[in-house]
Amino acid sequence: MADTMNLHLTEAWDKTFPKSDKVQHSKVTFHNRYGITLAADLYRPKDAAGKLAAIAVCGPFGAVKEQCSGLYAQTMAERGFLTLAFDPSFTGESGGTPRYMASPDINTEDFQAAVDYLSLREDVDADRVGILGICGWGGLALNAAALDTRVKATVAVTMYDMARVNANGYFDAEDSEEARYRKKTALNAQRLKDYQTGTYALGGGVVDPLPEDAPAFVKDYYAYYKTPRGYHPRSLNSNGGWNVTGCLSFMNQPILRYSNEIRSAVLILHGDAAHSFYFGKDAYAAMMEGNPCPENKELLVVPGATHTDLYDGGGKDAIPFPKLEQFFRTYLQ
Repeated sequence: MADTMNLHLTEAWDKTFPKSDKVQHSKVTFHNRYGITLAADLYRPKDAAGKLAAIAVCGPFGAVKEQCSGLYAQTMAERGFLTLAFDPSFTGESGGTPRYMASPDINTEDFQAAVDYLSLREDVDADRVGILGICGWGGLALNAAALDTRVKATVAVTMYDMARVNANGYFDAEDSEEARYRKKTALNAQRLKDYQTGTYALGGGVVDPLPEDAPAFVKDYYAYYKTPRGYHPRSLNSNGGWNVTGCLSFMNQPILRYSNEIRSAVLILHGDAAHSFYFGKDAYAAMMEGNPCPENKELLVVPGATHTDLYDGGGKDAIPFPKLEQFFRTYLQ
């Protein structure tokens, strides 16, 4: 059922965060419904017994499991959960060709495939599985929760709506038919170039060198992805980025259409100093409109936190891990 691409999984500890002595770490693989094999880091609390509650973790968009998703996964494992940080299709150590492509369908499926894998493990209680997505994967986590009734609890951290940002530009500054037409024309012209050359042009990761007049959030991205704080050699954002046409389908395939039908618990976590805060606020409002189960939904705002502060704490312990533990313990019991 899985693809035949040979995955090369490093056994060395190559994360951007220290290894915990409170958890057992191992590399695992699983496959999605499209036959793509995904690579993941499994974190299991030491001396844990019986069937555990489990959490699948992914993100940020263009990052790898050795960066913040692994930090979240390891930290939640220290707090008693079995966790899985995975590389999405076409990126990191996971399979899928061509490389560095994104898809609202396949990437939502990646989360669901992680739920498949966790639910069938002998040490996991299949009725106590949650998901956690960071940045663009926060929006995809909500999309997966709207589709997958097996997911009992979802956390979206410093989320992006990747369909909205691709179609409308940042801060909806390109939200017009004319702007979208120009963008689609350029991207479809790039398709012909890629097809003709047999290669896919890369769009570039975080800008380097950093312009002095770069927006504050771009400087924040640089400070994470381009410095020892968060740089990783397999990270798209740290290096060559997505393919130029990698996110084309997001422009015409809105996600979150039925988020207001999510019955399971949802926590949207965002900093009020984040450039992306509008994604979290608007997603929460849309999810709550006519929702049949509003009592288990929450928007938690971290005062003063920027987008990347919630990647790794930003040097000021910005990530409210006790709240995340409380949320998952409440809804994965």
